[in-house]
Amino acid sequence: MYHFEQRVRYSEVDEQRLLPLSGIIDYFQDCSTFQSEDLGVGLDYLTARGMFWVINSWQLEILRRPALGEAVSVWTRPYELKGFLGFRNFYLKDEAGEYLAKANSIWSLIRTDSFRPVQIPEEVMGAYELGEKLPMEYAPRKIRPEGETAQAEPLTVSRWHLDVNHHVNNGRYIQICQSLLPAGFEAKKLRAEYRAQAFLGDVLHPVIYTESTDPEKYAVALNDAEGNAYVVLEVER
Repeated sequence: MYHFEQRVRYSEVDEQRLLPLSGIIDYFQDCSTFQSEDLGVGLDYLTARGMFWVINSWQLEILRRPALGEAVSVWTRPYELKGFLGFRNFYLKDEAGEYLAKANSIWSLIRTDSFRPVQIPEEVMGAYELGEKLPMEYAPRKIRPEGETAQAEPLTVSRWHLDVNHHVNNGRYIQICQSLLPAGFEAKKLRAEYRAQAFLGDVLHPVIYTESTDPEKYAVALNDAEGNAYVVLEVER
């Protein structure tokens, strides 16, 4: 179990003065990064050994988005490490200790030179204390979007989309997808499946899926020119 305390900043909130979904994901990503750094298996450790973590999937449940100036605590606990995969829960709490958001995530350890998965080293395995799986309704990792489709304008990956691994940060994908949803759509559930890495200069071709039988749900795929998805996002009220 690991956590840090945070206060929601003006620079982080949206037009409603609330922390957006991408901001919550950023908090969670920061939390796991801080834990790895404090345990001595962070960025410098991995870089020296030619490895880095990539996200495979997010599942996020929102109970309430925190507001400007609100004090929150951000928590994470890995609950399983096997092969090249790491499984982590996250949650966000208010000052009263009430849940604001819960999340599940799956990560892969990748070699820098080949971009292929690599077995998690024993030193990394031993650094983390595994905890119990967070009680929540776990959804499948794979997303198969259905419904009527609409194309949006292609987007070229810029430097501000990139993270320290020189590919599009997972939170930036979520920002892009959110910008393509109808104005005022307030998602309470989010799933994101990451299928390929996008790099500087790559062109993302957005496809928005609308289910006629369920107007409370949308999906967005950010594809390459051949229609292969970099990421698929599903949101639900």
